[in-house]
Amino acid sequence: MSSTEPDRPRRTALDALHRSLGATMTDFAGWDMPLRYGSERDEHIAVRTKAGLFDLSHMGEITVTGPQAVALLNHALVGNIATVGLGRARYTMICQADGGILDDLIVYRLGETEYLVVANASNAQVVLDALTERAAGFDAEVRDDRDSYALLAVQGPESAGVLKSLTDADLEGLKYYAGLPGTVAGVPALIARTGYTGEDGFELFVAPGDAEKLWQALTEAGADAGLVPCGLSCRDTLRLEAGMPLYGHELSTSLTPFDAGLGRVVKFEKEGDFVGREALLAAAERAAAEPPRVLVGLVAEGRRVPRAGYAVVVGGEVIGEVTSGAPSPTLGKPIAMAYVDAAHAAPGTAGVGVDIRGNHEPYEVVALPFYKRQK
Repeated sequence: MSSTEPDRPRRTALDALHRSLGATMTDFAGWDMPLRYGSERDEHIAVRTKAGLFDLSHMGEITVTGPQAVALLNHALVGNIATVGLGRARYTMICQADGGILDDLIVYRLGETEYLVVANASNAQVVLDALTERAAGFDAEVRDDRDSYALLAVQGPESAGVLKSLTDADLEGLKYYAGLPGTVAGVPALIARTGYTGEDGFELFVAPGDAEKLWQALTEAGADAGLVPCGLSCRDTLRLEAGMPLYGHELSTSLTPFDAGLGRVVKFEKEGDFVGREALLAAAERAAAEPPRVLVGLVAEGRRVPRAGYAVVVGGEVIGEVTSGAPSPTLGKPIAMAYVDAAHAAPGTAGVGVDIRGNHEPYEVVALPFYKRQK
């Protein structure tokens, strides 16, 4: 899956296929990835209304196995992995000793003592190193499986129908944040009902050598349903509308889960100590007493698009900072997520603007997410 030349971005097993489809490629976290195939707006709308097919093989897969695998994960991560049932998955985080977020993760329980940890591409090595270091003293093995998997995602309201035609796996019985082994188009896969778009969808973990066969089968099966190939650009606007955080934007080592409004993922009640526990207890107390800046949604009254790093202002004073911003194809307006002072975080707060090249453009403060799919 990777280029042998260290100075070049790594390439996924689907690289030649993306280029044959005319994809605009970009370097993302050291990987050459498709940004878009045509119109990113059309790709976005396809996922909201029909279905989209993504190559996510840049994500970092790490397997943790052994008699004390769950004890290691409970020590290393902030969530309670002991309560994850067989075939289920959980969103969680790995933090530094000072409580700063190293990455947000999904952990799948594949067997009695086998877990698959999926890290963001930009942090995969950091997470692997941290888990390896934290495994000292535990009867468990941490294995780098990034080259063992290609990852395809089918997302959108038609995704279940597209996938159903290619597998005899029980998709109807597969709950959100669950995974089961099966075959799709004759290809062995871990079929997970997870995603990063705000829509129903599936992520398919397969051997790299099977990726192209599976992509082609999904493309053919989805033709009548309106499925289109989708790049990272529309994935970003989809997750932004759904209010989902992106590492390096809404999450970083300078923030704790409580700063990000995600304190619910920290499970103090679990058995044993875990890395960052004391710092996170203090962060929880601070957040309860006097909230720091709060993550909010902003919707433009005009047409100018906010970008990460732009100042949020009230009456000429800076009260926050934009973390992500883009035009929203669903709302038809520019939107942003931003950390703002708690005094200005309530939906409908008047007088809030974003400093866009010296002009204070008016924005409405709204609750996240901007978009929620109809069940």
